[in-house]
Amino acid sequence: MEEFTDKISLTVQKGKVDINSPYPPDMKGQPGADELTREALDAGVPANDILNNALIPAMAIVGGLFREKKLFVPQVLMSARAMSRAMVHLKPYFTSGEIKERGTFVVGTVAGDLHDIGKNLASMMIEGSGWRVVDLGVDVKSEKFIDAAREYPGCIVGMSALLTTTMESMEKAVKEMKTLLPAQRIIVGGAPLNAEFAARIGADLYAQTPQAAVSYLNSL
Repeated sequence: MEEFTDKISLTVQKGKVDINSPYPPDMKGQPGADELTREALDAGVPANDILNNALIPAMAIVGGLFREKKLFVPQVLMSARAMSRAMVHLKPYFTSGEIKERGTFVVGTVAGDLHDIGKNLASMMIEGSGWRVVDLGVDVKSEKFIDAAREYPGCIVGMSALLTTTMESMEKAVKEMKTLLPAQRIIVGGAPLNAEFAARIGADLYAQTPQAAVSYLNSL
């Protein structure tokens, strides 16, 4: 069992998606997270063990290296892609109740902003930590965030902005949501933001990195 989880963890850390993936070069032709997860489940490894002993620790390592600037965005994206491929095989176990989801994370890029790399990266890492992710996409108006928060009671909302010109949209969305749903927890992230801005607009957390969002969510 441990041999399977160790192998899956390594493929995620290395960004080895499947056997046909040429990345990383030193693992060319070897099975990736896709095949190893399916093989582990077929061999009777509990889905919960794969999540908690392989995927979550692997993404924690990747997030730590990214924070220390020892990994860069393309490498982290490959790791997240490998993790997402493994999650495809685990999702039926969430539905059956064998794996208990930590909660629901609703995320979107604010109105006027079409950038989604940071949002997607955070989403994949959060999903790999056992959260259900509801991705609203890009150019999301405040009303859509509010509707989603009402549809998923108890969820955490994440808002992303990459342009300084759309920080105003984020401020509007956060303030409108906090007015209507005062207890709603909101995480904001994006290159032009900082902790001071997040506090001023009423957000609960400024996540400078995806791992910061994961750490906050898992602490709740």
